[in-house]
Amino acid sequence: MFVPLIKATKTMKLQEEAARCLLCQDAPCSKACGKGDPARAIRAIRFDNENLAPEYLKGCLEEDLAKAEAACIHYDRPIRIREIAAALKDTTPAPTGKPSLAITFCGIPCENPFFLASSAVCTNYEMVARAFEAGWAGVFYKTICMQEIKEVSPRFDAVGKPFVGFRNMEQLSENPVDMDFDILHRLKVYYPTKIVVASIMGQSEEEWIELAKMAEKAGCDAVELNFSCPQMKHAGMGSDVGQDPELVTFYTAFVKRSVSIPVIPKMTPNITHITQPAMGAYFAGADAISAINTIKSVTMGPGSEVNGCQTGSGYSGKAVKPIALRHILAMAKNPIMKNVQYSGIGGIETWRDALEFIQLGCRNVQVCTAVMQYGYRIIDDMIEGLQAYMAGRGIEKLEDLVGELLPKFFLPSDLDRNTVVYPKFDRAKCIGCGRCYISCADGGHQALRFDADRKPQLIASRCVGCHLCRLVCPTDAIGVSQRVAKKQ
Repeated sequence: MFVPLIKATKTMKLQEEAARCLLCQDAPCSKACGKGDPARAIRAIRFDNENLAPEYLKGCLEEDLAKAEAACIHYDRPIRIREIAAALKDTTPAPTGKPSLAITFCGIPCENPFFLASSAVCTNYEMVARAFEAGWAGVFYKTICMQEIKEVSPRFDAVGKPFVGFRNMEQLSENPVDMDFDILHRLKVYYPTKIVVASIMGQSEEEWIELAKMAEKAGCDAVELNFSCPQMKHAGMGSDVGQDPELVTFYTAFVKRSVSIPVIPKMTPNITHITQPAMGAYFAGADAISAINTIKSVTMGPGSEVNGCQTGSGYSGKAVKPIALRHILAMAKNPIMKNVQYSGIGGIETWRDALEFIQLGCRNVQVCTAVMQYGYRIIDDMIEGLQAYMAGRGIEKLEDLVGELLPKFFLPSDLDRNTVVYPKFDRAKCIGCGRCYISCADGGHQALRFDADRKPQLIASRCVGCHLCRLVCPTDAIGVSQRVAKKQ
């Protein structure tokens, strides 16, 4: 029986509803719709492309959307596809035009800045080939070493679904060395315009040099030096090296003298000052720096046990993005490390995440955990979203975005402490839940009270402009007012 379209409520949040979607393979909703692609529209919303989503629903009639909603296989309740479609009618159209995302990295032309990170998402020829076909510009192939690698089971654990954070105990490639370099060679033969970077890890000067030479012989475009894996079984490898600026300097210099392709050391975040090993790599002649690898962590519970035993290992996912950005910023603002190029890694799920790394100075970004959770298909929204952003700003070259926000960053001691921005309340959006009141009373400055209609009122004499109330508001009913001088 046909159910009439339900009008979208004012309080419906598109991102919130899209986050409920299971992002199914061969989505039944799109198959049932007959016109358009509701699953693709929802995925566009989920990955920060709300203004592109209407394109995937063009031509869909009310009854088509009703069929799609009825076909939804969500375990709880169907995604509100009809309400989503109604809400999208008020969405600002995406800018027209598709600027080029081409950029050079270490002198190598790249079709876009999106690369697979050295990890479980790129362990054989077939995987990388599928990623290249999907639109990824390049790969930092899973790290190759001379040692025999045996992995534990299980080796993954997660915080939240979808992942807020992801913990892994995976080490390096389990393939024989010759097999991996043959894979890299074949990738360059069959995908000559794609960028193939060999990630390597040695345990001695001789091993670093031999692996780098094998990468060059295989036709790799560059070599990444993994100084950062936090859970190596063997001593003197991974983050054991990355935490020692002297070793970083020596091994980088050894490799740099041995090959003619670009050399890219990969930094560990498990250190107080990332600029110390980074400067060692810089003085040794590194062509670029990758950062960061995973952060040493512990998750608890039976899901993280290996045959009854627990250990610490690497943490990734969107929870680590602010930490990764902090490390990129520290290196990019270092006045000694001039003209260094960066490859950003850590918590990148959407084009906007990638943009933040680029605006802090990265010329490409590497993605791992998001691919493990959502698949190679996320490249579609990364490319389309970044192109739409550039078109909206009238930017024709990706190069113009690299490092553009660095001048905005200062030391805490240099920030303005003589003005304040008070919160501004939208009574129409407010539903009177009181979340702002609770947070301000118990974690802020007791600067809110309720009126007779359960709407918050500001007590200006107590408000310090911290904006905790705005951050906890579930309906985005709290905005910002103009900046004014603090009362003396």
